[in-house]
Amino acid sequence: MLSELRIQGLGVIEDATLELHPGLTAVTGETGAGKTMVITGLHLLGGGRADSSRVRRGSSRAIVEGRFVLPDAGSSTTEEDEERAVETRDAAGVARDAGAALDDDGSLIAARTVSADGRSRAHLGGRSVPLAVLSDVSDASLAVHGQHEALRLLRPAEQRAVLDRFAGAPAEEALARYRDIRGRWRTAVAELTERRDHTREMAREADLLRHGLTEIEALDPQPGEDADLVAEARRLGDVDDLRSTALTALAAIAGPPDGTGDEPDATALVAEARRSLGGTEDPRLTALEPRLAEASTLLTDVAAELSGYLDGLEADPERLAQVLERQAALKGLTRKYAADVNGVLEWADTARSRLETLDVSDEALAALAAEVDRLAAELAEQAAALTAVRTEAAERLATAVTAELDGLAMAAASVQVVVGQKEAGAADTAGLDVPGAGRVVAGPDGVDDVELLLAPHAGAPPLPIAKGASGGELSRVMLAVEVVLAGADTIPTLVFDEVDAGVGGHAAVEIGRRLARLAETHQVVVVTHLAQVAAYADRQLMVDKGAASEGVTRSSVRTLDDSERVVELARMLAGTEETETGRAHAEELLAAAAEDKRGSPPPTPISKGVTKVSRRGGQRSGRRAG
Repeated sequence: MLSELRIQGLGVIEDATLELHPGLTAVTGETGAGKTMVITGLHLLGGGRADSSRVRRGSSRAIVEGRFVLPDAGSSTTEEDEERAVETRDAAGVARDAGAALDDDGSLIAARTVSADGRSRAHLGGRSVPLAVLSDVSDASLAVHGQHEALRLLRPAEQRAVLDRFAGAPAEEALARYRDIRGRWRTAVAELTERRDHTREMAREADLLRHGLTEIEALDPQPGEDADLVAEARRLGDVDDLRSTALTALAAIAGPPDGTGDEPDATALVAEARRSLGGTEDPRLTALEPRLAEASTLLTDVAAELSGYLDGLEADPERLAQVLERQAALKGLTRKYAADVNGVLEWADTARSRLETLDVSDEALAALAAEVDRLAAELAEQAAALTAVRTEAAERLATAVTAELDGLAMAAASVQVVVGQKEAGAADTAGLDVPGAGRVVAGPDGVDDVELLLAPHAGAPPLPIAKGASGGELSRVMLAVEVVLAGADTIPTLVFDEVDAGVGGHAAVEIGRRLARLAETHQVVVVTHLAQVAAYADRQLMVDKGAASEGVTRSSVRTLDDSERVVELARMLAGTEETETGRAHAEELLAAAAEDKRGSPPPTPISKGVTKVSRRGGQRSGRRAG
């Protein structure tokens, strides 16, 4: 969970630290005080786009730091606890892979810096990391549900993603299998189409490749052969000069082979020096004698090698002619296919691979067509399986969202989640024949179109939520969807940004009650302007708009005690905290919310997969609901 958030130089916030509760934290404050900067800071911490215009005027940079408390796997004592520990270790794993260090208390500190000139930096555990790494940690640790995120749910693609997210692992696994088969099917279809449409060009290319391979295989060049031939030709062509050089060196070391024996040579001179030094009693001179002995041994070895070299050095005009002829033949290949023999061999390997895809014979086309049909049948089967998973989950999602609307002053409303398919045309290359559905479009996310429909009251026809809901109704539908999704989410920290806009009265109380219920399974942070919602918070933070200095407003964030909460809630209710009626109403609201939380029965999981969390001594231990 996120235990602490520090914001510096961001918008109207000069420097503020938010200490977040493990349960429900409400962030309140007057309009324009800077509540939005809290969400902006969380977006930056999550790897969101950096906007230099958000840097506070007069500041060189904006800094957002978050302290994440990672789960302690050692505290898990049951099988369910261990399962949850494994699920929430993702952030720790990302940090470990990035080389980030944990703080002394085992927490992980993430930071994002945005300079006034637009440059952005990310740090994790005291180490500079790519922005994607910071994003991975935040994705595994917190999810922000805001008004913009809610509006995205109006898009068909987002509605399908919502359904898949609600369905959980079955949909994820079915979609992964579908995408794997679809990728192979699309590759086979493209290859078959290319072979059929470009038969003549491919046959011509295949003939050229075969001709080149025949030419190369006839010469059978060996790796590095051209360099070896150059060295051998040079040696064979210079045999007389090489013999003269070797004889001169051998004569200098051991004397000329046909000499009288009186000519000076290195071996004899070294031997004479050894005899001279050996006849003296001066220890400094006699110490040099062993070194001369080593020199004599080396000279003898070199003389022997020179003799062997001369014995094997014979003129071979016939071999030289063969080498030169082989060089000419290989140059013919290197002029056509590559710069050297190794490059020619690589070209041959590539040509053989290419030839395998250029077979346009009737047999090859029939075999490829059969493979396309086989993959199409396999894909259709997997598409139907994915549709079945989504259809079953759609019923559960519709039931759960409708139940949430019942508590949001929309008791007569109902939601339907419709799973359908888009019909494919005869010429559509992505068309797939699926049993029971006909020929449909097989897209990257399946063959299904998902749409959320709303019937706002009994007897009303269900319409797409973008058309069938008023502004207030749409806000409540979006909140119900988000609450249901959050209940099915394993991400430990959920942030709600004024998703209660457009509602009030009893519906506002129900929103607070639902967020408090979510806080029993997750850490929840809500930015709200409704006192009914804030009253349910375990901790309330107020963004306080201070006086402007030099034309720049300074806002701070502080944790409210009980008496300060009454004052703030009275302001939220009546716009002022000075009236006794307002204070009394705020106190009554706090008392009612506290009584509601104490007296309410244990919450029923909103959907399968919800994680229950109990608090013991301020700590949270996980237990998955069955």
